[in-house]
Amino acid sequence: MKIFVDAMGGDHSPSEIVKGCIFAIQEYKMPITLIGIEEEIEKELKKYEYDKKFINIIPTIEIIENDDEPVMAIRKKKNSSMVKGMELVKENDNAVFISAGNTGALLAGGLLKVGRINGILRPALAPILPTKKGPTLLIDAGANAECKSQQLQQFALMGSLYMEKVIGIKNPKVGLINIGIEEKKGTEMIKETFKLLKNSSLNFIGNIEARDIPNGTADILVCDGFIGNIVLKLTEGLAFFIFQALEETILSTTRGKIGALLLKPSIKDLVKQFDYTEYGGAPFLGINGGLIKAHGSSDAKAIKNAIGQGIKYLEKEVNKNIEQEIKKLKIKKEGEE
Repeated sequence: MKIFVDAMGGDHSPSEIVKGCIFAIQEYKMPITLIGIEEEIEKELKKYEYDKKFINIIPTIEIIENDDEPVMAIRKKKNSSMVKGMELVKENDNAVFISAGNTGALLAGGLLKVGRINGILRPALAPILPTKKGPTLLIDAGANAECKSQQLQQFALMGSLYMEKVIGIKNPKVGLINIGIEEKKGTEMIKETFKLLKNSSLNFIGNIEARDIPNGTADILVCDGFIGNIVLKLTEGLAFFIFQALEETILSTTRGKIGALLLKPSIKDLVKQFDYTEYGGAPFLGINGGLIKAHGSSDAKAIKNAIGQGIKYLEKEVNKNIEQEIKKLKIKKEGEE
């Protein structure tokens, strides 16, 4: 098992990335390879006491910035931490790469440098959303703006395997995001997807309306990347707004401040339920190697948990299971009825 971490990706690199790796080796007792500008990584490592045998460094001299054009960055910045990390995943069996860097570049590099699992039509980004009943996987969250029904069918399969193997939910419930719960609702592509999922061996529970997403009605939410990205960003923005408005309202009066002290344990539990750092990152499912996209603003806790997520990904042989199951699906060739 090989764990590679992009030391230069994210808003708080390399300090929080290195700190997260220190937390990870203490908890998981697994060797980690940091990729990036060697002098900056070593400067951060000097702040900690740790077993030196657990940390390796692969030096690079370039950084893919958040405002870089994804495909051009992958092609031109060949000596960047992100490109090197994906090349190492391609070269090594049973390897995972974790990055909090440029999302578009990671998705482009996953296709250009690592490639797809045999039989996968399109890879998909699959973040975890917090809901009333626990974690729900959203797939796709932005890798594919337009999709065909068979691609969504594959997303559902990959999401089910991930939730079962990594998150530990047996026979996870699959829902299709739509404008209504009725089978006849939606575009032709959505209606065709409904038929495919209904006739599959997955635990398909039907269409899911956006208002039902926070209730945790389904364990996997299937959609194209256009819809998924809107759902993801609306969820993040709405959660931030609610917590900010709640804080401002409560602290605006003396009575509210006293009540806040009494409610502090409950509020802390609620905030934890919506904390993205608990799961660490979003897997890029369908890529022929482990790729975990951590949030751009990830702190050390998020990086540590993303590494733990990557370890489970490899231990549970997610890609091997996807390849085996995808062979069982009958995929129509272009032009077939």
